[in-house]
Parts: sequence; C-alpha cells; structure tokens
Amino acid sequence: MPGMTGICDGRVVIITGAGRGIGRGHALEFARQGAKVVVNDIGAELDGTGGSRSPAQQVVDDIVAAGGEAVVNGDDVADWQGAENLVRTALDAFGRLDVVVNNAGIVRDRMFVSCGEDEWDAVIRVHLKGHFAVTRCAAEHWRGQAKAGEAVDARIVNTSSGAGLLGSVGQAAYSAAKAGIATLTLVQAAEMGRYGVTANAIAPAARTRMTETVFADTMAAPEDAGAFDAMAPENVAPLVVWLGSPQSAHVTGRVFEVEGGKVSVADGWQHGPEVDKGARWDPAELGPVVDDLLARAPAPAPVYGAG
Repeated sequence: MPGMTGICDGRVVIITGAGRGIGRGHALEFARQGAKVVVNDIGAELDGTGGSRSPAQQVVDDIVAAGGEAVVNGDDVADWQGAENLVRTALDAFGRLDVVVNNAGIVRDRMFVSCGEDEWDAVIRVHLKGHFAVTRCAAEHWRGQAKAGEAVDARIVNTSSGAGLLGSVGQAAYSAAKAGIATLTLVQAAEMGRYGVTANAIAPAARTRMTETVFADTMAAPEDAGAFDAMAPENVAPLVVWLGSPQSAHVTGRVFEVEGGKVSVADGWQHGPEVDKGARWDPAELGPVVDDLLARAPAPAPVYGAG
C-alpha cells in the first residue's frame, strides 16, 4: 500500500464483516486507495455463533503497518444499538462518514422443506436487517448533513448474490434475504439521491467460507501458482472501491455481478408482455392468455443448482 493514496483519498468507509474473505479484501483495497476504514466484524463462525475481535484487528494491523488508518468495531450489525455504535465509531475516530459497505452475512443452508424457523430468522436477521440497520443510521446522519446545507457525496454499497437474483437450491432463506437486499438498494437509491447519496449492490462470486465447502470444485484455486486465481476474494474489491469513490456519483440503483476479472450489470425484473381485456377475466379464459404471454416472454434464467 505504498503512499496509501488513490481514488478514495480522505474518505471514511465502514465495511461490515470485514475480518475475512471478501470484506477483508474490501478493507485492504479501500486503504490502498487512501480511505480511512472502520473494520467491523464480530469474528463469528460461519453459522453466526461465537465471536472474536481478532480477525478484524488483524486487518486493522495490516492496514496500519502499511501506513493507512483503520479502527476495529465489533458490534452486531443487526442490533439497532450496535448499528448506531458502528456509525458513531466512524464519526468519533475520523470525524466523518462517506461510505457504508454492507458485507456481513451468515449461512444456514437447508432445502426449503427442511428449513427451521430459527435458521430462517437468523439468516434474514443478519443479511437483510443488518443491511437495513447500519445504513438506516448512516442515512439519518447524511440527511442531517444535507438539511444543514453541507455538501454530501456519500455511497451505499450492498451485497446481494446470484442466489438473490436467480435463486439457489438449498438456500431459500439466503436467496430471499439477498433478493430483499437487491430491492432495498433500489429504494435507497430512489429516496436518498436528494441528499447526495447513491446506492448500488454487488452480486459477487468468490472463494469464501460460505462458498468453498458448498461449491468446492468451482471455487478451487488453480493448480498453477502463476495462473490468475479468478475465485480469489480480493478480485471483488476494485469494483466496490470504485463504487465508493467520488468517480461513481452518476451511478445509482444498479446491481453489478462480479467474478474474477468479469464485471456485468444485472438486468432485473422488467415489465413484460401484457394483454388487457379491458374488463374482468373469467378464470376459464386465462389458460390461452397466459400461454401466449409466456411464449412472448424471455425464458427465465435457471435457478442455481436446479436440474
């Protein structure tokens, strides 16, 4: 991180779940690009149990050793007071807040018919409520700044998933949470633009604790040590850092898929073919109508793991 300067010079960034994997990659790259980083992580196991500050502290130590600025936060992102504490950590440590990157998550993979209430609640809580709580607190701060006449150039970067865009067999709760995050992003973009805040989401594919066991073959590192490791988690960071920078002010309300060296913009739900009778339908009439609509509509992308 020589010089610790780049496209995010002076910006203050909160990154949740930044102790390992994709979040760690975000933290290190933001620091390389000149940002001051709040590294949030409760240090839990993959299923959300346990907790330790050591993974987040190691990331902070790495940033500071390279000449950057970073602090640890160990609050629970899905706890309202914890979310407020996280935003306050940034303001107390660095005097401002410019970017929130919501990355924290857990998995409790089950087939839908086997998913328990506690598993459903845990996944929805960390992913969806965690995205809501932290950003809600940050948004209140930014709105206050804007209403006070201060210039705001802030960013929300959320983490959805291919599972949230297309669905994934055995991941009903995770898919539902990630789909909710994608739509939450659209609402944030629509509502927060007036205050100088953009909101975008990524749907990343990379090797993490969540993916390396479920998709072991796909996520395996290349045998050739010199080959490009497409599934390395740090490959996701450049797009997130750009989305967090002043350069991205014209981009909002979009979901980007990112994998290795590939970046694409997702084409979400759109209004499709329609038929308007101009009167109430009789149920028996609708078979041919629906068949016609489906014939004229594009085929849906397959659910991950189906077939």
